[in-house]
Amino acid sequence: MIDIIHDAIRAVNDVVWGWPMLILLVGTHIFLTFRLRFVQRYTFKALKLAVTKDKGAPGDVSQFGALSTALAATLGTGNIVGVAMAIYLGGPGAIFWLWIVGFFGIATKYSEGLLAVKYRVQTSNGTMLGGPMYALERGLKMKWLGILFAIFCSLASFGIGNMVQVNAISVMMESQFNINTHITGIVLFIITFAVIVGGIKSIAKVSEKIVPTYAVIFILMNIFVICLNIAYVPEALTLIVKSAFTPRAAGGGFVASTLLMAMRYGVARGLFSNESGLGSAPLAAAAAVTRNPVRQALVSMSAVFLDTIIMCFLTGLMLVTTILKNPAGYENLKGGEFVAFAYNQIPVVGPIILTVGIFLFAWTTVLGWCYYAERTMEYLFGKKCILPFRILFSIVAYIGAVIPLVVVWDAADMFNAFMAIPNLITLLLLSGAIVRETKKYLWDKNLDAVSTDELPTIYN
Repeated sequence: MIDIIHDAIRAVNDVVWGWPMLILLVGTHIFLTFRLRFVQRYTFKALKLAVTKDKGAPGDVSQFGALSTALAATLGTGNIVGVAMAIYLGGPGAIFWLWIVGFFGIATKYSEGLLAVKYRVQTSNGTMLGGPMYALERGLKMKWLGILFAIFCSLASFGIGNMVQVNAISVMMESQFNINTHITGIVLFIITFAVIVGGIKSIAKVSEKIVPTYAVIFILMNIFVICLNIAYVPEALTLIVKSAFTPRAAGGGFVASTLLMAMRYGVARGLFSNESGLGSAPLAAAAAVTRNPVRQALVSMSAVFLDTIIMCFLTGLMLVTTILKNPAGYENLKGGEFVAFAYNQIPVVGPIILTVGIFLFAWTTVLGWCYYAERTMEYLFGKKCILPFRILFSIVAYIGAVIPLVVVWDAADMFNAFMAIPNLITLLLLSGAIVRETKKYLWDKNLDAVSTDELPTIYN
């Protein structure tokens, strides 16, 4: 039965991740980049705003808190195992496409953050709600499509945002420390529920402490391994670019790959990593304390720069240089085994940092995705569903830790595509509003102005 389900999912992925989806996703990234006059050039201004507080502005958490929550949801196995799987399945050229998706995806993430704040609403107790479903409902009068997005996001949260992550933790804990998966599952159930029961403020507080600190450590470790392989960096960079455009036969430590395979897995893992175009991160951006939509949009786009342009690229370069240095050692290795082999070049310290990193990144991803799903579940069923959902989400964390996940990675890619389609429609049809807001606040240098947009109150 599992094989039948897996084959069906793969068949769906062959359709949804074919050329039409690649063109729609990457095309939206490029279209918005040019319409917004390469908003990527404001990246350093965005990083500065991320650590600046907007005192007195409406919102539930600071801009940095919202950014940390979004990073918590994206900095997970996608940055470690996902990059390794992209290389394994699509060859080194997948790293080029992953990076391209990240660069142009900055404009998409900016646009998502802008719409999240512009069309957000507040509940009767002042809680901020926003995301693609509200932009679809309020901006395009397409509530039915907003409902579909909310359904797909809710379903995806149990796979991409929960089971994939906790299974990576439990497998690692069993292989490295011989800890029974049931014990890991119980611990994950307890600590996950203890945090998510406090909602966005609790999740943001934990994310602010863990994510920035360990992201810096992980970046430094990748740079250190690259330095150990420094002689192979020129060859690795050349190989990444050449393999992105030409088929590569098997050999030299790499599996056979084609142009479509390199693009498919590079784009898919790029989306899995930074979620640009997916529509999930705006759910956290809508909660930010911010004076106007553009300020939070800039903060939101900085997540892609940190996540993909920096971290994923360094991880990919580290892996490719290590493969070139030790081609025989990589035979029959894939996923997390790839990364473990690379980090083992640093005795004792390397494996420990990798183990702790996978645990923290994967767990904080679970926390961030729980918040995303809460918002979509609340949109569908009202706030009465929140506590039952938190309990169920924590139970699924236990289940994901103790069962083998044969189909979850492919299922995660499938639900990513299902979420992305209505979100990309939103971005394209509301691109005029995105440009107008950008001109008003950014291009006309009114970034400190306070928005006068209507903030409707809903009773749910």
